[in-house]
Amino acid sequence: MFYTYLGFFGFTLFVILYTTYKLRKDKFTTSKGYFLAGKSLTGPIIAGSMILTNISTEHLIGMNGSSYKNGIIIIAWEVTSAIALVIAAIYFIPKFIKLGITTIPEFLERRFDGVIRSVVAFLLMSSFVITLLPIVLYSGAINIESVFDFSAIFDVSKSESLIYTVLTIGVIGSMYAIFGGLKAVAYSDSLNGIGLMLGGLLIPTIALYQIGNGNMFDGLSTVYHFAPDKFDIIGKPDSVLPFSVLFTGLMINQLYFWGMNQAIIQRAFGAKNLVEAQKGLIYTGVLKLFVPAIIVLPGLIAYYYFQDTYYATPDLIYPMLVKKVLPSYLFGFFAAVILGAVLSTFNSVLNSASTIFCLDIYKKIFNKNASDAKLVKYGKISSVILALIAIAVAPMVAYAPDGLYQLLQELNGIFFIPISSIIIAGIFFKQINTKGAKAGLFFGFTFYILTTFVLKVNIHFVHLWGIEFLLNFTIMFLVSKMYPSEIKTDYYSMKQEVVEKSWPKVKLYGSILVALTVLIYILLS
Repeated sequence: MFYTYLGFFGFTLFVILYTTYKLRKDKFTTSKGYFLAGKSLTGPIIAGSMILTNISTEHLIGMNGSSYKNGIIIIAWEVTSAIALVIAAIYFIPKFIKLGITTIPEFLERRFDGVIRSVVAFLLMSSFVITLLPIVLYSGAINIESVFDFSAIFDVSKSESLIYTVLTIGVIGSMYAIFGGLKAVAYSDSLNGIGLMLGGLLIPTIALYQIGNGNMFDGLSTVYHFAPDKFDIIGKPDSVLPFSVLFTGLMINQLYFWGMNQAIIQRAFGAKNLVEAQKGLIYTGVLKLFVPAIIVLPGLIAYYYFQDTYYATPDLIYPMLVKKVLPSYLFGFFAAVILGAVLSTFNSVLNSASTIFCLDIYKKIFNKNASDAKLVKYGKISSVILALIAIAVAPMVAYAPDGLYQLLQELNGIFFIPISSIIIAGIFFKQINTKGAKAGLFFGFTFYILTTFVLKVNIHFVHLWGIEFLLNFTIMFLVSKMYPSEIKTDYYSMKQEVVEKSWPKVKLYGSILVALTVLIYILLS
C-alpha cells in the first residue's frame, strides 16, 4: 500500500508544482489573462489541453464498458473526430480568431442579436453543469474507489464513499480553474495528458503481454480470435452505433464538439496566433487516432477475460480489468493518472462555463461596464457556484442503463444540434436572418426532447440528430423567407479585428489525417 500512496501523491504533487512554477510570474488581473491565458498558448499545449478536456473517466469507464459490450464499433466516436478537427482548423477557427471573439455566444451576437447570445450562453452552461461535469465526477469517483477501496478503509457504504470522493475531486478541480484560470488548466492538462497516455497504455500492454505469454502480438491475436465479431468496425443496423450514423448525425456532433464547443475551442482562442491554433487542432487530430488504444481496446480485452458476465453493469468492467492486470505497485501512479484525467476535464469545462457566465451573461445583461478586475472576481465566484451544482447532481447519474458514455451522448443532443445549426447557418448562409435562427434554435431544442425523452421515437438518437439538423435548416430558411428582416450584412464585410495568416501546411496535413481515418475503417471492416 505504501507504493500505491507514493505513486499517487508523487505524480499528483508533481503536476501541481510544475503548474505553479509555470504560472509563478503571471498576474491574473485581466479578463484576457484569466479567460484566454493571455493569448500565450502554443500548438502542443493546445493539443494536450484539448485531448485532456475531451478524454476523462467517462471515456475510460464508459467507452471501454461500451466496447466490452458492443465491440469496436464505438471507435467511431473517436476516429471521426480527426475529420472534424481538420474542418475546424481550415474553416471555423480562422473565422473566429480573425473576428477577435472570446466566446461562441459572442459570435452569435455579432451575426444575429444579443437575445440569441444570452439564450445559447444559458444552454451551454446548463449542458456543462447538468450533464458533462456530473458524469465526469461520478465516473472518476468509481475509478478512484476501485483502486483505493475507501469504503472498506473508512467503513462506509460504497454509495457514501462515492459521494465523498465526488466532493473531494470537485473541490480540488475547482481550485485549478478558480485560482489559475485557463493557463493553469492548460499546463496541468498537458502534463496530465502525458500521464494518461502512459498510464492508459499500460493496461492493454500488460494484458496482451500476459495473454500472449510474453508476446503482445500473440496476445492480440488470441483476443481477436476469441471473439472476431467484436472487431468488426461496421455496426449493424440494430447495434448501439450503426455504421449509417456516420452519414447522418455523428459528423454534425463531431463538428460541433471540436469546432464550436466553448470548452474545447477556448484553448484555440488562447493561442499566440492563428498558426498555433491550427497546429493545436491538427495535433489533436493525430492524437485522436491513437486514443482508442486506451479507451476501446481494454474493453475488448476485458471481454476475453470476463465474457458476458458483466453485460448488465458495463461501467464496472474497466476498474476490474485494471485490478486484474496491473501490478499493485503501479496502482498509485494509475490512480493519479485517473485523478488527473478527471481534474483536467472538470477544471477545463468549469473554466469555460465561468467564462460564458461572465462575458455572455453577467457583462452582457447585468453590468455592461464591468471592469476586468470585476470580471475576474465574478469568474471565480461563478466557478464555485457552478462546481457546487455539478457536485450535487453527480450522484444522480448512477447506474445509467446503457452506460455512462451512452447517457452523456444522448443528453448532449439536447444542446449540441440546435446550437451547431445556428452557428453553421451564421457562418455559411447569408439568407438566414435573426428570426429564422431563433425559430431553428427553439424548434431543435423542443424536437429532440420530445422525440427522445417524451415520445421515445424508435429511431437511433444519432439519426435523430441528423433529422433534427435538416429540419432546423428547413425551419430557418422558411421563417427567414416568410418574415424578412434586416440581415447584418456588415458582419460579412466588417474589418477584421485581428489580421493573421493561416498555417501554410494545414490543408496538406489535414488531408493526410482524413485519409488515415478512412484507412482505419477499410482495415477494420
